[in-house]
Amino acid sequence: MPYPTDDERDRPWVMRTYAGHSSAAASNRLYRRNLAKGQTGLSVAFDLPTQTGYDPDHVLARGEVGKVGVPVGHIGDMRQLFDGIPLAEANTSMTINATAMWLFALYVSLAQEQADEQGADWHEVVARLTGTTQNDIIKEYLSRGTYVFPPGPSLRLITDMVAWTVANVPKWNPTNICSYHLQEAGATTVQEVAYAMCTAIAVLDAVRDSGQVPRDQMGDVVARISFFVNAGVRFVEEMCKMRAFTRLWDEITRDRYGVANPRHRRFRYGVQVNSLGLTEAQPENNVQRIVLEMLAVSLSRDARARAIQLPAWNEALGLPRPWDQQWALRMQQVLAYETDLLEYEDIFDGSAVIQSKVDEIVAGARAEIERVQDMGGAVAAVESGYMKTRLVTSLAERRRRIETGEEVVVGVNRFDTTEPGPLAGEGVVETIEPHVEREAVQAIRRWREGRSQSEVDKALELLTSVARTDANLMEATLECARAGVTTGEWAGALREVFGEYRAPTGVSGAAATGEVSGELAAVRDRVRATGEKLGGRLRMLVGKPGLDGHSNGAEQIAVRARDVGFEVVYQGIRLTPAQIVAAAVQEGVHVVGLSILSGSHLAVVPEVVDGLRAAGADDVPVVVGGIVPPKDEGVLRERGVARVFTPKDYELTEIMNEIVDVVREANGMPTEVPR
Repeated sequence: MPYPTDDERDRPWVMRTYAGHSSAAASNRLYRRNLAKGQTGLSVAFDLPTQTGYDPDHVLARGEVGKVGVPVGHIGDMRQLFDGIPLAEANTSMTINATAMWLFALYVSLAQEQADEQGADWHEVVARLTGTTQNDIIKEYLSRGTYVFPPGPSLRLITDMVAWTVANVPKWNPTNICSYHLQEAGATTVQEVAYAMCTAIAVLDAVRDSGQVPRDQMGDVVARISFFVNAGVRFVEEMCKMRAFTRLWDEITRDRYGVANPRHRRFRYGVQVNSLGLTEAQPENNVQRIVLEMLAVSLSRDARARAIQLPAWNEALGLPRPWDQQWALRMQQVLAYETDLLEYEDIFDGSAVIQSKVDEIVAGARAEIERVQDMGGAVAAVESGYMKTRLVTSLAERRRRIETGEEVVVGVNRFDTTEPGPLAGEGVVETIEPHVEREAVQAIRRWREGRSQSEVDKALELLTSVARTDANLMEATLECARAGVTTGEWAGALREVFGEYRAPTGVSGAAATGEVSGELAAVRDRVRATGEKLGGRLRMLVGKPGLDGHSNGAEQIAVRARDVGFEVVYQGIRLTPAQIVAAAVQEGVHVVGLSILSGSHLAVVPEVVDGLRAAGADDVPVVVGGIVPPKDEGVLRERGVARVFTPKDYELTEIMNEIVDVVREANGMPTEVPR
């Protein structure tokens, strides 16, 4: 989106809807409907196997295919996904990180095919592509969890893609520094700004030091770095945050990288407002939350978002339907076209209150940036666990404020009386039927059978050989795309060279904040008394089965369980049911807690329950937490799950109390001990 030259009225931002599910064909139909409704950009949600480099028939993909996004396994899927959508005329955002180079290669290859079909010069068509690949791996280690490779090789993939894109696709944003998930993982305003800037510094330093871009062209690199931010409901502070981002980015790019052109130094960002701040209780309140959060990034013209995508009111309940997404799109359109928002210069210029808050955020961020740089930069701060521990601690403090009522969440911890409403009941979210995964598995196997295996082998051999050097990997990846290589094969080849990685969880170093409440002390007494009856300290395994990397809830459960006296076993994300069962048996735990937010609970949870029974540990109860629709709760209980906790269950200490009940019930003990 070009910056406006019209002095009378600002141009509307790019309006997107984050969308994709089931299959490439189903998602294509959804995209074309959304474009017909006035959406001006596409925002592609990929499913977890695609994001983490697995094909639909991999064991870890079980229950995850098509759930939180669209599965894209090869160039054929990409053709279906954008059927009837000319890529040279589209503005496409792709939320993809570890496998960003691969998905971008598929996108570029499809653009070449479209150019050939039209008899156009494909170089010119590719040069016109506009859009963004998120491609921020640092925040994946800290929050979202869809990383694959260690930090060093991951940063190399980003560096190679930035260098290649600046030279060949000059209108594309090859990386989108993403502070969005940092806020959801607990980042304060200062931490969000600081850690995003540290990530940008790590990327720009790597590109500069790689020698792939001449020093006098660093302005072109900086001009293609975009940001993706979160906007919470404290919209005045959030707006000040955006002005702080703008000031710091201008300073860093001018002083550290010598970028003289002020147009290159513009802070360009897109937004999705805070999805995890939406509530399952009284979900109708989410509508006003979304609108207020949108104001945070649109009110200030000098720091206005150039692309916005809004969640739907029911995303705390499950996958939104097309009508829900339409409602979110119409919110943007009303603000942009019916109000006078875009008719004025920046309405906050000269405000002493705003300036003071911006100065405060900038000063705090500068100090934290310096602290991280003194450690060796963002990668070192990830590997040491420093940033992750800070985020887990900050989120624990936020949870404490909500539980004590210091921070009010309407409909949750205050004003929670309600009436039955028309938005409740069955059918309020999109459901993905089990046949979607079966069909995807069959389709990927048909694809493998129908291609030239010799061409695939040749392309993969080239990829691995280049990966063992310091040459740019983009051309080898494009060769794989054209040869019909699959997502799992591309990632698998690089796993062989780069290895895999498990990021620090931040749980062991997280510090409890605030005074110990009487309720927490009472639960701690129950944990100790129960452990003494059973002959030792109570042990709880917190597990993340499948590919769901949203670990914030699991980490907070682990921290609170430790605080009330449990010995906690938490090995991080991305475990198979078999691995969780093996750990539970080996550690001799008294209870297993599973956290799942991706919708795969009906597929993977019963496997854990059955695995414990098969291992002779059927006396170890299983509890589940996550986004679980009411009808699925009943299914899980029938399959042997002892308790199901959903986002409405926000009091962690009370959850711990119930888990003590579960342990006592499983061991034939009365629950009526003094609390």
